Amino acid sequence: MAKTVAPYGTWRSPITAELLAEAGISLGYIQTDDAALYWIEGRPLEQGRYVIVRRTADGVIQDVTPPGYNARTMVHEYGGGAYLVAADALYFSNFADQRLYRQSLTPAEIGTPTPITPEPPRDRSLRYADGRLTADGQQIICVHERHEADGTVINELVILPTDGSAPPKTIASGYDFYAAPRISPDGTKLTWLSWNHPLLPWDGTELWVADLAVDGTLSNHRHVAGSAEESICQPEWAPDGTLTFVSDRTDWWNLYQERDGEIVALAPLDAEFGRPHWTFGVPLYEFVPNGDIAAIYSQDGVDQLSMINRESKNLHTFNLTYTSLQTLSVQGDKLWLIGGSPTQGATLFQLDLGGKTTTVRESYTVDIEPTFFSTPEPIAFPTENNLTAHAIFYPPTTPLFTAPAEETPPLIVICHGGPTGATKAQLSLSVQFWTTRGFGVVDVNYGGSSGYGRAYRQRLQGTWGITDVMDCINAARYLIAQGRVDGERVAIRGGSAGGYTTLRALTWQNFFAAGASLYGLAELETFVNDTHKFESRYLDYLIGPYPAEKALYAERSPVNRADQLETRVILLQGEEDKIVPPSQAEIMVEALAQKNVPYAYLLFPGEQHGFRQAKHITRAYEAELYFYGAIFHFAPADEIEPVTIHNL
Repeated sequence: MAKTVAPYGTWRSPITAELLAEAGISLGYIQTDDAALYWIEGRPLEQGRYVIVRRTADGVIQDVTPPGYNARTMVHEYGGGAYLVAADALYFSNFADQRLYRQSLTPAEIGTPTPITPEPPRDRSLRYADGRLTADGQQIICVHERHEADGTVINELVILPTDGSAPPKTIASGYDFYAAPRISPDGTKLTWLSWNHPLLPWDGTELWVADLAVDGTLSNHRHVAGSAEESICQPEWAPDGTLTFVSDRTDWWNLYQERDGEIVALAPLDAEFGRPHWTFGVPLYEFVPNGDIAAIYSQDGVDQLSMINRESKNLHTFNLTYTSLQTLSVQGDKLWLIGGSPTQGATLFQLDLGGKTTTVRESYTVDIEPTFFSTPEPIAFPTENNLTAHAIFYPPTTPLFTAPAEETPPLIVICHGGPTGATKAQLSLSVQFWTTRGFGVVDVNYGGSSGYGRAYRQRLQGTWGITDVMDCINAARYLIAQGRVDGERVAIRGGSAGGYTTLRALTWQNFFAAGASLYGLAELETFVNDTHKFESRYLDYLIGPYPAEKALYAERSPVNRADQLETRVILLQGEEDKIVPPSQAEIMVEALAQKNVPYAYLLFPGEQHGFRQAKHITRAYEAELYFYGAIFHFAPADEIEPVTIHNL
């Protein structure tokens, strides 16, 4: 069938905004016990509720989290590590009150949740994450975060009884942050990570070990590895009690073990076996029964699954179709993983050690022909200071339409959040939403992104708002020079830190024709005072120490350069966002109004950092498409409720 000729941006697409919101769920946080597999699903159609799901040995899948509960912790605000399965019971943090709850689990019945931690004195002021059961099965050791009446936030490790008969008892304190408490197989030792401001965990952490008494008392503390210049992540104990961890001491996050007092590298590779610790409880390696290590690593933007022989250190890489792998869990001779590929969204699947895979759950339940999907093209392009940066390009793709011969497509430049994060070559309906309508999309792993070694991450030290911006511009220039996109119709979009890069680009460089900031920073000095503890010193690294570099904060703040802004902007913001408060968007709105620059602003009630409710996800995508149509002078095929664009 011949394709219909129509301008880019006007193509009709089966990937609607409603489909983005309603067809997809998020998958994460796998755990197993002897009899079952567990994971968490984020469900936009249930007001963004996080539900723990169980698959029993006979393949029966059922929800564990009953209606009215939401398995999500707010430790560090980003959470993760919200539940623990152990000894025929499940323990989870409930989002509404942040208390820990216990549920009995039997093959025949799932019990009613019962709180085992005290009611907090203030709303969500006592929080728990990343728990592990002690050897006797009677207590839990976990990360605890206390929000005091004066606004002080204290992070520590605590121990508490599984029956809730006593309040949590502090067993480690004094550092600004704690993570990954792990109990040795014989129950006599505890290892954990800690770090202090102004570091973030991908900058530098310390790995500690101590003797663990039955009552949780720690003694004989010993520093094993880590410093302000070395990031340690994911400590675990091998079945024989050997301490194992990931370190970037050789530029790459690689696996190590402590053997007879020596730190020994396992399968050294110019690849990343670790990732930035934004959330708790996302293992990238685990031990199989014979002591070998199943491990995920990332190399050149592609994730691989490997098996490392503990003695020979030889590494065998599995031949999988998945190019993005999120996490794994071992259950006997089976591996459970979440992964995706250019034609498949996040998928929970089983892998036996012979290499056979079985799909269990998919994040997208849509019936769309693969011919609609744009194939990602990893690109490396020249950027400032004679360096090379990385991105993934998605050309406009559809089997239904073609553009007029003389037209080149508009381009959307995506800058990911973090900024210490990364984008992966995995099917994303949110990207395909744009490509199936006739947009090119380039998703940029700018300098500072993870996945390319410590030196690449450190490109952003002191240069946030410069390196990331120029890498985004140079990615677009690279594609424009190849004749693949229209240099007059280039938009930039991003959320959170990517929203800052968007606003910074529009107020510093006269390159982009439009921008979309989703809960992005606009005024850096305000962020220092308004944001949560975990990231409150992040800008010391990204910009410089505050208040010593106060003038630099002002210079890099988009709101202070609004007089140079000539580019149209749409701002999308959650009303209850504690990480980037609405005040950040409103400061920018005020400046845009005074400058008489066209803008749109949508504030979504009940949303935090990132949109989780289906109706808001739908509205956000439709509004952004409507905005681009108005700016780039095309009429989207979708029926969209008009968006008020001021000053247009």
